[in-house]
Amino acid sequence: MANTFLTPDVIARQVLANLYENLVMLPLVHTGYSGEFQAKVGDTVNVRKPAVLNAALFDRTAGIQVQNATETSVPVKLDKIADISLEITDESALLELESMDAQIAVPAAEGLAQFVDRAIIAHMKANTTAFAGVTPAGHEWDKPEVLIEAGRQLDIQKVPSMRRHAVVGPTAKAKWLNSDLLKRYDQSGSTEALRRGSIGDNLFNFDAYMTQNIVQPSGSPASGQPTTEVGLAFHETAFTFTSVPLPRPLSAGTSYAIETYKGISLRTTIDRDHVHKQDIISFDILYGVATLDANRSVLLRGPLQA
Repeated sequence: MANTFLTPDVIARQVLANLYENLVMLPLVHTGYSGEFQAKVGDTVNVRKPAVLNAALFDRTAGIQVQNATETSVPVKLDKIADISLEITDESALLELESMDAQIAVPAAEGLAQFVDRAIIAHMKANTTAFAGVTPAGHEWDKPEVLIEAGRQLDIQKVPSMRRHAVVGPTAKAKWLNSDLLKRYDQSGSTEALRRGSIGDNLFNFDAYMTQNIVQPSGSPASGQPTTEVGLAFHETAFTFTSVPLPRPLSAGTSYAIETYKGISLRTTIDRDHVHKQDIISFDILYGVATLDANRSVLLRGPLQA
């Protein structure tokens, strides 16, 4: 019999709390989510796009111009499940909350966070064509000034100036932090963002972050492939991540819990393996990633391989 500490609801809450703390990308993009809606793999949900309203000059003769404030929707296919499953043998099941956090919750949360962030990044890169970081001189990808060029491109597309984010990899972060600009930023007393792991708040109107899930370029890139890291500068409403609760297990012998928090839904199940005298704990997230407006995103990269 599983230890009473290892109940699905306790574990699920602990993993979800650690999971959100480890996510970089999810808090930066639009989330389409309903805690009441349950789905199965392959279902499609419609996620509302924020409405765009335009001001007009009032004409007393013609009167006001009434606009349609109805939000349009984008279909998001829930076709992927992020999963981490592990075994807890009877010999190792005497866990209290402290050891459960270290042995189960933290490793599971870190693995799921890495998976989710990589999925979001991969979709964003595959669906963004605009780029900055090659020209003009002084605005290359490995300089924070690349955000000036990225901002210019977003401005041309009439992207709102608020809620703009930039995400780069370890190499770009190291080079940016070694720039005179960010050294002065660090000395100005505005160091809260640096202390909590971001590169800088309101950096050329972007909140900039680093994630280790930005992959390094290949040592011998093929023609047309990146020769540098590829980061992203984007508005919150460029892409959406949608997660809805998975249904409860059909097996009466499976204990489970479903917890939701800020756009992500985690299902935790515990199955008994009597043959091997162990419990199988699974954590899974049903999700989909979709494009709301690709014009609100810019790649941050150097030249492609000739």
